[in-house]
Amino acid sequence: MNRNLLILALSQIFSFTAAPVTVFLSGIIGSQISPLISLSTLPMSISVVGIAVGAIFATKVMSLVGRRIGFISASIGNFLVCLLAAYSIKDQNFFLFCFANFFLGVGMSFTHQYRFAAAESVEKNKIPKAISIILLGGIVSAFMGPGIANYAKDIVGEHLYVGSYLALGILTIIPTIFFLFYKNTSKLESNIKYSGRSRLELISQPRFLQALVASAFGYAIMTFLMTATPLSMHVMEKMSLSKTGLVIQFHVVAMFLPSLVTGYLIKKFGHSNIMYAGVFLYSITIAASFFDQTFFNYMFALIFLGLGWNFLFISGTSLLVLTYKEDEKFRAQGLNDFIVYSVHAIGSLSAGVLIALTNWKTMNIICIPLMVLIILTTLRAEILSKKNPDN
Repeated sequence: MNRNLLILALSQIFSFTAAPVTVFLSGIIGSQISPLISLSTLPMSISVVGIAVGAIFATKVMSLVGRRIGFISASIGNFLVCLLAAYSIKDQNFFLFCFANFFLGVGMSFTHQYRFAAAESVEKNKIPKAISIILLGGIVSAFMGPGIANYAKDIVGEHLYVGSYLALGILTIIPTIFFLFYKNTSKLESNIKYSGRSRLELISQPRFLQALVASAFGYAIMTFLMTATPLSMHVMEKMSLSKTGLVIQFHVVAMFLPSLVTGYLIKKFGHSNIMYAGVFLYSITIAASFFDQTFFNYMFALIFLGLGWNFLFISGTSLLVLTYKEDEKFRAQGLNDFIVYSVHAIGSLSAGVLIALTNWKTMNIICIPLMVLIILTTLRAEILSKKNPDN
């Protein structure tokens, strides 16, 4: 644990609260102020679109001005956007709320760069562990974010949930203080001519593609089911908001708690085996959908959904950073995150429509082809790497 890694881990706790709060509240708020029930998850989906759009922007900004200024700017930006979201809820303006969520997503695209910054702060053999340490902050975020948002939801008179976003704004501005002490470790591109491979050459590598597919479709499956969960539980099954929030909180804990051992498991068993394990954990979630939709069934399914995501995302990210050279990192990271969060956005955008048109069991079955794709891409990379170890 060095200074930069400590700063990133602490900042993750506060910055990442935007993610569980968005999952917890945006769909519910959307269902109350949107013109159509099918548009309820649009704010959540728009935030994911913001992450995808912001991915390349975030890496470009940090390649020019450094991670320190980039992270500070994102923290301040998130604070201002939370104020805008609070105003949109007070004004009952659905489209302004969607606009605010889009830019909250752009801010989160900078937060998602914490894992790459962590990888740069340690030796290569410690990268999985460093990424795991950063993601562990999500455990605290999972409880602190929704907990404070729920506590603050009615502090502004009759305007429910306005206080939630005011509180979120305070949480997301705190990392600004931490990053004042952050030290840039990367050379900036402003005075360096790029001499690395093209995006097409990067993505044509079997290992790069394996890492990308594991992260992208692992994230798509997770967000597809997670986005639909509050609507399925609270709106359709009439379960309480507290029960819905508890399921989301334990889901997010399951996303990050395995990070205590995931880095060790990757080092011991290899990236590919952990990816296979992640797909297996997803299959347990899907199997649970064939039983009655009770509170405990949702809890069970969402916990295994979180565990599967952890294995796929950490193994995918830690494998990715081994597939490019130093001068290619910003291009490779931007390409990876743009594709990962674009697929993530498609999963989120389609969740609201499909849960309204189908049911929870069908939503789970739809995920099976994506799981097969992860397995096939991983098998292909394994076969090709044995024939050509340099790939």
